[in-house]
Amino acid sequence: MATDLDRLTQSLARNLKRWRGERHLTLDALAARSGVSRGMIIQIEQARTNPSVGTTVKLADALGVSITTLLDQERSTRVQLVPKEQTVRMWSTEAGSHTTLLVGAQGPGPVELWDWRIAPGDVSASDPHPAGTLELLTVTAGELSLVVDGEEFTVPAGASATFEANVPHTYRNDGAEPVEMTMAVVVPPAH
Repeated sequence: MATDLDRLTQSLARNLKRWRGERHLTLDALAARSGVSRGMIIQIEQARTNPSVGTTVKLADALGVSITTLLDQERSTRVQLVPKEQTVRMWSTEAGSHTTLLVGAQGPGPVELWDWRIAPGDVSASDPHPAGTLELLTVTAGELSLVVDGEEFTVPAGASATFEANVPHTYRNDGAEPVEMTMAVVVPPAH
């Protein structure tokens, strides 16, 4: 019987091949564009590995699609309902921090909606996304330390922030209670 991880690995393999083909990218071209090795891309396309969140993000960004598009089972209706049990946990720590990709869409460019929980003392760092990528977030509990291109911002519960995410950025919880937030990521169309 296939596990959720097996289904996710198979879906990623199928969709990565499909989108690489639609973008007319060779393995070498996708490797150069994404910064992911050719060997790793081959392993992913053959469903022999489950890549890290960072690797998946780099591939999605290089293809100009959302992570949900790469992970999605086939969808065929105008409205996509995503039951809680079908959301995708992308990152987690033993302390209880996690990110969950709630839903995504492929409009002019990828759009993703995320649910985050960051335990006290935990950190999640992100490499720069393509130019024009925006992140919007609202903190519902705790106090987020947001670091964008080396500059630190404090975002307390009830406050929101937005920034261009084409620079290194980090989400950190320096407080004593968990940080909970919802984040949207808007990626420009690939050219």
